[in-house]
Amino acid sequence: MDNNKKNVIVSGARPTGRLHLGNYWGTLKNWVDMQDKYDCYFFVADWHALTTGADKSSTIVENTREMVLDWMALGLDPQKSVFFRQSDVKAHAELALLLGMVTPISWLLRNPTFKDQLQELYKQKYKGQEDKMKKAEGVTKQLAEAAGEDAETTALHSDMAVYGFLGYPVLMAADILLYDSAKVPIGKDQLPHLELTRDMARRFNHMFHTDLLREPEPLFTNIPVVPGVDGRKMSKSYGNTIGIFEDAKSLEAKVKKMYTDPLKIKLDDKGHPEGCVVCAFHKLYNPDWKARETECREGKVGCGACKKQLIELMEKEIGALRTRRAELAATVDVEGVLAEGAARARAVADRKAAAASRAAGLI
Repeated sequence: MDNNKKNVIVSGARPTGRLHLGNYWGTLKNWVDMQDKYDCYFFVADWHALTTGADKSSTIVENTREMVLDWMALGLDPQKSVFFRQSDVKAHAELALLLGMVTPISWLLRNPTFKDQLQELYKQKYKGQEDKMKKAEGVTKQLAEAAGEDAETTALHSDMAVYGFLGYPVLMAADILLYDSAKVPIGKDQLPHLELTRDMARRFNHMFHTDLLREPEPLFTNIPVVPGVDGRKMSKSYGNTIGIFEDAKSLEAKVKKMYTDPLKIKLDDKGHPEGCVVCAFHKLYNPDWKARETECREGKVGCGACKKQLIELMEKEIGALRTRRAELAATVDVEGVLAEGAARARAVADRKAAAASRAAGLI
């Protein structure tokens, strides 16, 4: 891999469970498309998995294996890209420590994701207490009012507001900056996170009078809307997901349960594709989705027939992926793939971390 010919892309995913179609269409499909255009480093973010899931750490090893097999079944190729486990490359922690020395806490406290996710985790921990407290709006708000503080402050003072969770943007910045990543694939809603990485790189360079850390640019990726079967965003926390390798019977059952147009009662009623989950998936799996939308609007197709066709289209694609994954699971040495990738990643990351230490006056 010649880093002088192609720009570097770095991206990672936390091994927190099996992947679903939201992960595929939102992230992984773009990764597959990138690997012929860029020098790509794709890593299993096992340290990041601990920031909000340290109590579930016993699943990380198995989830790592499953996720790498998923990647390969979808078309990611360890011969084209570098696959590695974050914790196998200690330079990530070293650079994160150095960045932490120059990153103001106020920057981290302003991170809206930290606040929002912390409050959500706090509510989940105490889920069930709403009934005991006469079904008020939420446990965090109730406890906060009892303590005379707002919900955000209460969550911030909880035992879930750990140092690693607050500081995960620093580790994320290290992940990116170690490899001189020119671009970072993100959706536009993630731009504030990348700006924080750029701020850290700029502050480090300014404080230590160097130009060592490259400020990465955003690479805005095409992220189609992938609703869950109930119409909300597809998310494991909502229990509304369809797995990338969903079993055929389960896939059929989930599509049949998909939320459709509530105003289309009879077969020949004119439909409204916008807001219909089945129509949203036709856009992803049906090359003639525009014709299908027209038929829906004109009342020429019923929801049952529309779902039946979608099941056939999805099973054709997902079934082929299941077969491919089963073959890989029987033949691929995932630990070997990750070990080889870690060696390639360390060759780059260790040099950058050592240079950062020299810039900071430590060597």
